Amino acid sequence: MKLFKLLPLSLAVAGTLASAGAFADNHDIDAMEKRLQELEARVGGEFADVQGSAIDNAQSELPLGIVFSGYARYGAGYQGGDSLYVGTAGNIGGGNKTGRLGNEQNGGEFQFSRAFESDTGVIWDLVFMIDHWADGSWAQDGGVNVKKMYAGASNIFESQPDLYVWAGRDFHQRPQTDIDDYFWMTHDGQGGGFYNMNLGGVKFDLAAVGQVEDDMVGDNGRYAITSKLHGMQFGAVDLAFYANYGFKSDKLKDDNGVADSAYQVAAETNFYGQKFVVRYSDNAVDSVFQLAEDQTALLFSFSGGVGLTDNAGIQYLTSYQINEGDAVDDRAQYNVIVRPTYQWNDIHSTWLEGGYNVVDFDDEDATNSSWKVTLSQNIAIGGETWSRPMLRFYATVGEADNEYISKNADGSYVTSNPDTLTVGAMFEAWW
Repeated sequence: MKLFKLLPLSLAVAGTLASAGAFADNHDIDAMEKRLQELEARVGGEFADVQGSAIDNAQSELPLGIVFSGYARYGAGYQGGDSLYVGTAGNIGGGNKTGRLGNEQNGGEFQFSRAFESDTGVIWDLVFMIDHWADGSWAQDGGVNVKKMYAGASNIFESQPDLYVWAGRDFHQRPQTDIDDYFWMTHDGQGGGFYNMNLGGVKFDLAAVGQVEDDMVGDNGRYAITSKLHGMQFGAVDLAFYANYGFKSDKLKDDNGVADSAYQVAAETNFYGQKFVVRYSDNAVDSVFQLAEDQTALLFSFSGGVGLTDNAGIQYLTSYQINEGDAVDDRAQYNVIVRPTYQWNDIHSTWLEGGYNVVDFDDEDATNSSWKVTLSQNIAIGGETWSRPMLRFYATVGEADNEYISKNADGSYVTSNPDTLTVGAMFEAWW
């Protein structure tokens, strides 16, 4: 495990030594060895959340050379039923509402970053990321796209050493719940702003971003002002508040299907490994970029995990969300996912995930539902549930019962009832 942790460090050092110019500003060998010892002690901490925004990866110690980080999952699944994956028609928002284990598509995000420190002590970084997803919910064309290219700086003001100012293209404001893989807010795009302004012990983030299509360079006329108030600690309780506003430019002035504005407000509470989220959206669901006219969405979500014994634990999630308005079929969605885990040793573990999801339509005499059970035998680099890389060998069974997808010309419902039997192997890693 130690060898793997040192691999990114070794690559970064090798990349630095391979460049003759890198020696121009280096101190003597003793200073370099001391820096290497410090980096070795820190490897694996600062870049753990590689999917996060600029501020999630900020650090006080600069890595040497170019840092390669990312997230990926690739594998193959043999389809023995009507569908390779389990889902419910009419889902509100994104995510795997019947559970993500054995129910995920292939793809990855590959990031390269370089940090600098000026003579005045300002710390700069440049970050570039490409992604590759075959899932239409992640990428429209299933190809390789530029997801990040931004620059940022911290330690700019003596009174605000943690303030991070950035501009460019970035993953932006994408808080997530894990086992349903749901980004309950997401505002990836191009723009600028700051993170971690200290307001008397409470941190404040603010940004203005424009939405970007997968294969485009400029924005598409949809914009968002995003904000977050965080760092409020009450014992073991960590509280954060979000407020976002969406609007459009004249580029969309003739689009009658797009609302003039949208907003979201939300609260997120973390305590003892559990998370509770409340989010209200007007003219939007997950993102104010949607500018979805004449509808509202209200989400309640509770998730977390507990250890039962030294080897056994359980992860869980339950949520309730309603979507109402003149422009949508009024409906409520509720789901529950439970994942018992057993760690045989520091390498091998067994997971069993069961999920159930319901979409109940208010204006139609119909209810859609799906269920899934996945058994996964895992080989991982460590003995924790989040240890990665991980190899998974799994089998999934499930079924969806969709009583209402759309209406025929005679008013009858279009329905579907696909079953799923999938056997597969995959890896998942973040680094």
